[in-house]
Amino acid sequence: MQTTFSEAQLRDPDTAESNKQLRTCVHCGFCTATCPTFVLLGDELDSPRGRIYLIKDMLESGRPATEEVVRHVDRCLSCLSCMSTCPSGVNYMHLVDHARHYIENTYQRPWHERLLRNALAFILPHPNRLRAALMAASATRPLAGLIPGDGMASKRLRALFKLAPRTIPAPSPLEGPRTHTATTEKKARVALLAGCAQQVLDPAINDATIRLLTRMGMEVVVAKGAGCCGALTHHMGHHDPAMASAAANIEAWHQELETQGLDAIIINTSGCGTTVKDYGHMFRTTPLAEKAQKISALAMDITEYLAKSNYAPTRESPGLTVAYHSACSLQHGQKITAQPKQLLQKAGFKVVEPIEPHLCCGSAGTYNILQPDISTRLRARKLENLKATKPDLIAAGNIGCLTQLAGDTLPTIHTIQLLDWMAGGPEPANLPQA
Repeated sequence: MQTTFSEAQLRDPDTAESNKQLRTCVHCGFCTATCPTFVLLGDELDSPRGRIYLIKDMLESGRPATEEVVRHVDRCLSCLSCMSTCPSGVNYMHLVDHARHYIENTYQRPWHERLLRNALAFILPHPNRLRAALMAASATRPLAGLIPGDGMASKRLRALFKLAPRTIPAPSPLEGPRTHTATTEKKARVALLAGCAQQVLDPAINDATIRLLTRMGMEVVVAKGAGCCGALTHHMGHHDPAMASAAANIEAWHQELETQGLDAIIINTSGCGTTVKDYGHMFRTTPLAEKAQKISALAMDITEYLAKSNYAPTRESPGLTVAYHSACSLQHGQKITAQPKQLLQKAGFKVVEPIEPHLCCGSAGTYNILQPDISTRLRARKLENLKATKPDLIAAGNIGCLTQLAGDTLPTIHTIQLLDWMAGGPEPANLPQA
């Protein structure tokens, strides 16, 4: 694709990177077939190729973002399915992230939308704030049906209440910065990203991760100062808060690396993993560039690490059929596809996969709140495909997907909880009977 950026524009590193990605695109349109919003809506502007044209025109012109551009870019899930399909290797993730940052700097959203986005950015990355907000939402949940109107603001409010769990898990006794010593002969020392929303919505996931790793001989450190990875704010175009969260993690983990050493940084939320692995790019022009590159190189999804660490079950097969839902951030963002299924099979589960495994479930960070209509349709489509495999439960490696797909007839359980159980850990709370 030809571009006409000026030399002055190209002196901006983000614009230079976008120019590189735009020039890589060859207009082939392969991405349209695997884009969830194009599959649902059939609008070229709601496909990666259409958004690329809109972004190119916006960035080249230097004009403020228009309502049309914002509408179609906002509908992008950042599922990155297009990146798995693209034969030319366009890094759409970097392009759309730049576009979102540009939009936030140049476009004035309606007041109620600004209020909601700022509230999400203020609450979600902070566990204590999120826990308090969820408790309030749970207490007032019956009022959701009284919200009037069919406008987007009303739909978003109803989506917020619907996503709030009826009961909020108590904080885990393992929560907080500390070192968890290996319970067998020490083989490695790893850091665990405790995260933000996950440790509030389902603290059992981190607990299972720590139990399994320490039984396998890993010393697990939850570093002081590390918290939200920055993904939630990054994908809303809130550049400075996202970079601040990421920088805190980089400094915290680099301190551990330099003092006591780290063999890996383990991440059990795939959306976070995709972002942490991109820290090297995000900080490439900053004083943290070298540290960020080291941290990105150490980052590993928990299933990626277990596959390399000779995970072995200690219990007999439970006789359960698991429908594996491959989170977009894992299969498209990190290109991890086989390891989770292989580990579940090794643990004794029968693993089945639905048709259209490449299509997003509609969670996508805050997407199920900000785009409730499209998200609801994607959820229904995904659940229908999962149910068709006739499983006992759904397994996934991302808290967003687990929350999105919960509340139906099938239990949703994190992959690590199943692997921990079959290697000596406790039975997951919502496990169906074999």
